[in-house]
Amino acid sequence: MSDPTPYQQLGGDEGLRRLATRFYEIMAARPEAATIRGMHDDDLTPITENLYGFLRGWTGGPRDWFERDDAPCIMSLHRRLPIGEAERDQWLDCMSRAIEETVASPDARELLQPAFTRIADAMRSR
Repeated sequence: MSDPTPYQQLGGDEGLRRLATRFYEIMAARPEAATIRGMHDDDLTPITENLYGFLRGWTGGPRDWFERDDAPCIMSLHRRLPIGEAERDQWLDCMSRAIEETVASPDARELLQPAFTRIADAMRSR
């Protein structure tokens, strides 16, 4: 039997949807995340779906988000935004909180934290 993929460790579609939803709920509620919240449209539903779709494929689940005809490049989507250390840290704080609240497996949390740190740092444009 093979080791479970991160997608499976995170609870599949249900777990990743819960993570993406909670991430944006936290971002919307935390005054400390106001700068990154301001980079998004008022309605967070579409971006929540995008994060969920990205996470599905990125963690080893269905890759529909990546295989769409209009498949966005995650780096290109963020390049136009003024993302520096403060914005990266706001994002990481929200994601860390969402992971703590929605991911039951300590192994899965341990897997996600450094990966998200690398991604968030790569998104910096300044």
